[in-house]
Amino acid sequence: MNLRTGRGLLQRRSFLGGGLAVSAAALGDLAIAAPAAPLAVRLPDSMKTLGGADLPYGQPAVHEQAVQRVAHPSAPQTAGFAIWRSPLQQQRGIITPSGLHFSVHHNGLPDIAPQRHELMIHGLVKRPLRFDMERLMRYPMVSRIHFLECAGNSAANALSPTATNQTLGDIAGEVSCSEWTGVPLSYLLNEAGLQDSAKWVVAEGADGGSHARSLPLSALLKDAFVALYQNGERLRPSQGYPMRLFMPGWEGNVNVKWLHRLEVTDQPAYTKDESGLYTQVLANGQIERFAFHMDVKSVITHPSGLQTLPEPKGFFEIAGLAWSGYGRVAKVEVSVDGGATWALAQLHGPVLDRAFTRFTLPWRWDGRRATLLSRATDEFGRSQPTRAEWKRKYAMQSFHHYNALQAWRVGTDGRVENVYA
Repeated sequence: MNLRTGRGLLQRRSFLGGGLAVSAAALGDLAIAAPAAPLAVRLPDSMKTLGGADLPYGQPAVHEQAVQRVAHPSAPQTAGFAIWRSPLQQQRGIITPSGLHFSVHHNGLPDIAPQRHELMIHGLVKRPLRFDMERLMRYPMVSRIHFLECAGNSAANALSPTATNQTLGDIAGEVSCSEWTGVPLSYLLNEAGLQDSAKWVVAEGADGGSHARSLPLSALLKDAFVALYQNGERLRPSQGYPMRLFMPGWEGNVNVKWLHRLEVTDQPAYTKDESGLYTQVLANGQIERFAFHMDVKSVITHPSGLQTLPEPKGFFEIAGLAWSGYGRVAKVEVSVDGGATWALAQLHGPVLDRAFTRFTLPWRWDGRRATLLSRATDEFGRSQPTRAEWKRKYAMQSFHHYNALQAWRVGTDGRVENVYA
């Protein structure tokens, strides 16, 4: 049975079945045993001396200091914003380390003393309540693994008429995935007692710009929680310390950081944030108001932009991440010929609801120029559009919720660059 697909893509069992033979052939002279050397010479230097002291709070290895978030350069259209993008091209698992999690701040990081911070719930409730941190910590908590994505992620690909030659993190690094732990919002709202006319909740942060969003009550009661922990430790300031609202699968800005007020209302407040910046304009001039969900999306993390394949041809692994704001990823397809043919990638478990899913596919590169694409489909049949399809739906200046196919061009010299396909 021929298990190969177009342009060198291989089914995983074909790769595993012949992997040892392939590896031995590829190693060539390196596979020849070297003459035995004295034991003292063979020992690595690290075994010849005592190691150094550890730290009270563990840090990455000094050899990995280059793995950092990247600050988005300031521009007139992002005045007042601070944007830090995650280096997705260097992520292999589905959990993004807290220190590398992307972050967008509209008005800087507020310095909030947790012992003085309170969460107020008021409006169309029977009993207005205030929760200080000590009281909130007494409530039962849940832990969920979910991605978080900025509505403006991949804006450059949406807006620029030509593809920018950047890393994946530079292009699409405003998305990350963590384990979030906190108190289900339904516990707090039910304790306050909802009035019959309650339909919406206005969530406001304690930042300098009073960032606020209107959210439908029914959805919050089902899925939202007040996040207090990220990846097992207390939230970091750039993620909303001491507490943030978390709504799985919805655009990043509705997950209000430094949460201090929830006002229950009978209608949206049409805040400055949702009436202007986060209202998407369609191609016909109408607006897409309250488009909360982030759509299905995938990116190939390696090979990806500004990387170079180490050999002019040979066996490589195409790998990446996929996610959907509506549910689980059902499949990811990969193409190495610009979308002419597709092969099904392997999804690595756990495949979780509204979380990163890792995918891989073996590839035998023949050394010719190749255009790599990934296309994710979620459990509800939603699939990624091409860039042209996405652009036809939205106005020229629109860039939020961009989820079109990400293409990488591999040159004959092994260098990888961003292209539109």
